[in-house]
Amino acid sequence: MTYYLVKHCKLVFGWEARMSTQKISLNDKYDLSKSPVMLNGTQALVRLMMMQKARDKAAGLNTAGLVTGYRGSPLGAVDMQMQRAEKHLTGSDVTFQYGLNEDLAVTALWGAQQAEIRGEGKYDGVFGLWYGKGPGVDRSGDAFRHANMAGSSTHGGVLVAMGDDHTGESSTVLHQSEWSLLDCYLPIVSPAGVQEILDYGIYGYELSRFSGLWVGLKTMKDTIEVTSVVDGDPDRIQIKRPEFDMPEGGLNIRLADDRFQQEDRIIDYKRFAAEAFSHANKMDKRVWGKPGAKIGFVAAGKNWLDLVHAMSLLNIDETMAERLGITTYKVGQTWPMDVRGFNAWAEGLDLIVVVEEKRKLIEVQIKEAIFDDRRGRRVYGWYKGGVGEANREELFPTKYALDPIMIAEKLGGILIEEGRDTEAVKAGLAALDDAKRADNAEEIAARLPYFCSGCPHNSSTKLPDGSRAYAGIGCHFMVQWMDRETTGFTHMGAEGANWIGEAPFSNRTHVFQNLGDGTYNHSGVQAIRAALAEGTNITYKILYNDAVAMTGGQQAEGGLTAQQIAHELKAMGMKTIAVVYDDKEDVDAKLFPAGMRMHERAELMDVQKEFEKVEGVSAILYIQTCAAEKRRRRKRGQFPDPDQRVFINPDVCEGCGDCGIQSNCVSIVPKETELGRKRAIDQSSCNKDFSCVNGFCPSFLTVEGAKIRKEATAELKLPDLPEPKLPEIIGTHNVVITGVGGTGVVTIGAVLAQAAQIDGMGAGMMEMAGLAQKGGAVHIHCRLAKRPEDISAIRVATGEAHALIGGDLVVSAGAKTIGLMKTGQTGGVVNSHEIITGDFTRDTNFQLPTDRLQVALQARLQDGLALFDASELARVTMGDSIFSNMMVFGAAWQQGLIPVSHAAITEAITLNGAAVERNLRAFEIGRWAVVDPVEAAKIAKPANVVQLPKSLDEIITFRSDQLVAYQGAGLAKRYVKFLEGITDKPLKEAVAKGYHKLLAYKDEYEVARLLLSSQEKLAAEFEGDLKVSYNLAPPVFGGKLVNGRPQKRKFGPAMTPWLRLLAKMKPLRNTPLDVFGYTAERKMERALIKQYERDMKEWLPKAGEVDPEALIALAELPLQIRGFGPVKLESEAKAAKRREELLIALRQSGAPVQNAAE
Repeated sequence: MTYYLVKHCKLVFGWEARMSTQKISLNDKYDLSKSPVMLNGTQALVRLMMMQKARDKAAGLNTAGLVTGYRGSPLGAVDMQMQRAEKHLTGSDVTFQYGLNEDLAVTALWGAQQAEIRGEGKYDGVFGLWYGKGPGVDRSGDAFRHANMAGSSTHGGVLVAMGDDHTGESSTVLHQSEWSLLDCYLPIVSPAGVQEILDYGIYGYELSRFSGLWVGLKTMKDTIEVTSVVDGDPDRIQIKRPEFDMPEGGLNIRLADDRFQQEDRIIDYKRFAAEAFSHANKMDKRVWGKPGAKIGFVAAGKNWLDLVHAMSLLNIDETMAERLGITTYKVGQTWPMDVRGFNAWAEGLDLIVVVEEKRKLIEVQIKEAIFDDRRGRRVYGWYKGGVGEANREELFPTKYALDPIMIAEKLGGILIEEGRDTEAVKAGLAALDDAKRADNAEEIAARLPYFCSGCPHNSSTKLPDGSRAYAGIGCHFMVQWMDRETTGFTHMGAEGANWIGEAPFSNRTHVFQNLGDGTYNHSGVQAIRAALAEGTNITYKILYNDAVAMTGGQQAEGGLTAQQIAHELKAMGMKTIAVVYDDKEDVDAKLFPAGMRMHERAELMDVQKEFEKVEGVSAILYIQTCAAEKRRRRKRGQFPDPDQRVFINPDVCEGCGDCGIQSNCVSIVPKETELGRKRAIDQSSCNKDFSCVNGFCPSFLTVEGAKIRKEATAELKLPDLPEPKLPEIIGTHNVVITGVGGTGVVTIGAVLAQAAQIDGMGAGMMEMAGLAQKGGAVHIHCRLAKRPEDISAIRVATGEAHALIGGDLVVSAGAKTIGLMKTGQTGGVVNSHEIITGDFTRDTNFQLPTDRLQVALQARLQDGLALFDASELARVTMGDSIFSNMMVFGAAWQQGLIPVSHAAITEAITLNGAAVERNLRAFEIGRWAVVDPVEAAKIAKPANVVQLPKSLDEIITFRSDQLVAYQGAGLAKRYVKFLEGITDKPLKEAVAKGYHKLLAYKDEYEVARLLLSSQEKLAAEFEGDLKVSYNLAPPVFGGKLVNGRPQKRKFGPAMTPWLRLLAKMKPLRNTPLDVFGYTAERKMERALIKQYERDMKEWLPKAGEVDPEALIALAELPLQIRGFGPVKLESEAKAAKRREELLIALRQSGAPVQNAAE
């Protein structure tokens, strides 16, 4: 809700009175009898279509609507919202059609404008809405030019919702679309939030009908991916039609038309009709100040919100602005501007400052408007007057974006230069300086977006050694930061066409090109045809995951199937095609072309090695359903859910990380044990891909009949909790919510905004996710105010946060988040649980710097910070960590950080409708956790968790006991005796750990013994009648996979007696009867023990003479030798190299060395 709309637009109802008395329902957003309502910008587009129908009906018109386009952030959810509202839209005669791509959708709307002009129409006219992100606008230029030249119908009209990403948060380029539309003569309106999406949308349809032009509707994250309380009355604004000298036949679309006459009309009439329409409806207007002012500030859309915010940062209100001789001008229609209205406002000004980001559109029109009548008036915008030149300092840059703090600093400086500053302005500038100085936090850890657990791209994007691939548009774009020799991409639909041009001039003879099924359907098929036409050596890896996953899991238009793609490729003339599929998919070979090669995904590497030698174009059709979509469909019973779970026995696990390398899966999480960091499966996020089992390790168990234990393991009866003192709102109360994409953190922002509306307040919320929905960092900015008109820009600026609801430690302690906080002003509650990042899948030794992250938060928030492990508390008290975000929300409210009532939050959670009772319970537990933090910490770490040894004696005793179980008392005595005489504690601890690691090598007898403990461990995590299978690679069976590793096989419960027998045979270890002892791996392990004993006997007596760091590093070096079979051989080779480095350092006595990682 912007200041201008409340003050200057007609309100049909008493806004303030209705805010606190209306009974609110989630159905209100599409109920035209209800207002005010809470909507996000995308939902506003749905309501807009219904409002236009209602207005037409009231005017006696029988119209219909058509919505079509192509998804892409910030308009990535338009199709989903339209589909969900199908019943409401159908009732308003509005049809939603999925566009195959953007330009065909434009053409469909062009057709809709012709529906009635042949006398065959069912309706008086069809009003249309096109949606697409900036690159989609670019690719549709030809279609827009033709359609706009033809025009809109008298009772139809078309809005073009262009989604721009000025900062490139979720795009391959930073883009601005106004100039593309301007080149086709489309007028452009720029709404400053959700309210104006409705208002300008209504205006846009009337403008389109009047002028015969299609109308651009500028949308950005800051104006459409926001939620606000708005006045949704269809008759809220009244539109005036100006007097205008129309040409013969009018300005609307004609059945038979001439291209020359079309150009005449668009230049001589339509463009000026659009300007006259803007003037008549006061789309551009004075907001603050009066005639006689000397300095004018101009802005539109998102930058208007920034300007209003900047003025408040400078302590300038309407009264002070008038006193300082300042006037402000809000531009609603950015092209063509209302020149008459502007000239009336600019009369008498000395200086006009245009606050505008990206390439300047308003500024150039203003300069043109006053060019012949300057009268000394200066125009500042890109520069402080004049024209751009290399290295000249910019005022408002055309790069990236503007923010309120930058604008406030620039405007404050201008006011001082012009002699129109005050003490209040100087105080505002000083406060900004303080905030910027405090915005110096270092980036300690980052949470990059990543493939979801079990994502098909984890497997499909792997390449043979020495091969190279290109990325494309879609989730697989993220492979570029996953060390897979995949770098470079094209715009959507041209995947591989770049290699057509590069190949003749490259020494490389072949590349792979990733291409998603959605992009194939959109336009990528044309690139394949181009490659075939040229005979280029390229293999397309068409990743069929049955979902357009990047934008929310929509299905490809037209129900595209894998077999359909295969038939199309063959029909194009492609000779070499293979299908590679996950064996859990229902793939029927009979539906594919006759003779089509079919391979399970374990054979992908072999197929790729073969295809990279093929002349010409080949394709691998990789079939595996999107993991996130698979999870959704399973919940609805629409996808098979295999009765199978994978579990890692931590006793067997070596912590080598090979499972993560093989699967790239973020459901593999660290598990800390006394014997080092092991691996575990996060069962709550696991999507049953099972590629982790490919890790060469016998610790993986496959379990059937298992249900995850969801019951609480700790009883908690909550006491009566004290009511907190809620904060007073002065201006706006600014809340920042952080979390991990895909964990429900966005729900917290929605509940908070809804609760504020229930309490009769104004609320604005912006989701800042982008790619973050894929396990990346999520920021939600929420501003609360006593009145909606008190909220301008929703994005919280540097040092403005009052409250932090921290769902994730990494994101909360990030430099971007800490910069929003101010010591003494901001309070925060943060989940201290270590939620691992995607780095852990590739880096065996990766650890979150938890201590440093907590210290960074404490340094900024000081006494205003509360930390507790909400994930573990939720798991223990509710059986599921998914409730952790709601617990943090409850804790923040209890701390007095959130100015909404308990009753409103309860009602908002109830309205949300998801697991209502459990979420209400989680909120209350969160409150209790900060009232009684000591007891909460105890419950979060229950007594049945084994405490790790802490003292050196405990460490040695623990390992000695382990060796007794491993072999017998003799080996334990050998171990203890070896440690005797070492007096230096850190050195003795290093030897104790390193020597034990070598002595207790995991041969077949030990693995069998440790696997026998599996049933007990499984029972702690699962319930049900468990059937356990083992995934092993016994050397006696032989067999090789494509990567040369021994074949792993699955052995059912019948294997357990054999394991029991094998475990009892451990006395044979190291005897001539030890059949396993003759393998190269066992010989290496025995040799390592002897080598270690020699090294220690040589260097321990010299402990006081040599570099202690080098000696400790040598003593604990065996901890780096982890894994089984080929993995262990690889780690041993690295350790051997490191040993040589350490021995050189020891011999040089005192040379600085790098610490060995444990």
